[in-house]
Amino acid sequence: MSGSRTYQKFWLPVFLLAIFILLQSTCRAEPARPYLTFGFLPVVSSERLIRRFSPLAEYLSQELGIEVRMETAPDFSSFVHRTHNEKRYDILFTAPHLFFLAQRDAGYTPVVRVNRPGMSAVIVVPKDSDITTLKDLKGRKLAISDPLALATVLARVELSELDILPENDLTLISTPSHDASLLSSLRGSSDASVVMLPVYRRSKADVVSQMRVIATTQSVPHIPISTASWVDKKLFLSIKQVFLNMQNTETGRNLLKHLNWPGFIKVDADEYKNLEWIVKEIY
Repeated sequence: MSGSRTYQKFWLPVFLLAIFILLQSTCRAEPARPYLTFGFLPVVSSERLIRRFSPLAEYLSQELGIEVRMETAPDFSSFVHRTHNEKRYDILFTAPHLFFLAQRDAGYTPVVRVNRPGMSAVIVVPKDSDITTLKDLKGRKLAISDPLALATVLARVELSELDILPENDLTLISTPSHDASLLSSLRGSSDASVVMLPVYRRSKADVVSQMRVIATTQSVPHIPISTASWVDKKLFLSIKQVFLNMQNTETGRNLLKHLNWPGFIKVDADEYKNLEWIVKEIY
């Protein structure tokens, strides 16, 4: 018995020390991997996404001293699933309404947002179309880029206010992009198309010159950059500072010119919490 008690006296402190070390290592605010994953909503093709945003990921890598890797998804639905269920993204670039869901359901926190006024969409038809108002869309074909796209959801809100239900009163035609939606209307594959206003303004002049805007949707806050709940406060503040200081350096200004953005500004944590009205159109 005395030998057993001696054995217990020797090993008990060792056992407790091992437990303490294990708990300490578990509680450290260290990233689970030696890099950060920056998730980008597939608003355009992967090729165009990489061409436009890979310089931003590289800039963050240099400024933070941590490798930042770009990642996207095949479509909006997959991107939302990866954000909420797979926890794939440390940093998130997504549409305002999808950020609302990421903030509410997955614990993402806004860091900054693009320093531009709110975003809205337009519903357009060919100039020679007999469609003049949204009510005229009943029984027609409306081209969209994705069922979860901001333009689509904003259009659904406008139609719902007129008691027009896309599932019953018109046909939604999914296309690969906003540009494809415009071309489908121009070529007669659809009667009208919905696109984000900035995209419409940047579209080819020969396309826009043949189209006519019949409605403009409500506006929502511009695109936010956010971080996941597991990103610690120190890293969160570092990321925030990099974005806010971007317009103060030559490299940063060149990057903003490439992105066609004036810069980033601080964002109120509650700025996107009033978007439940638009999210209702998704479910």
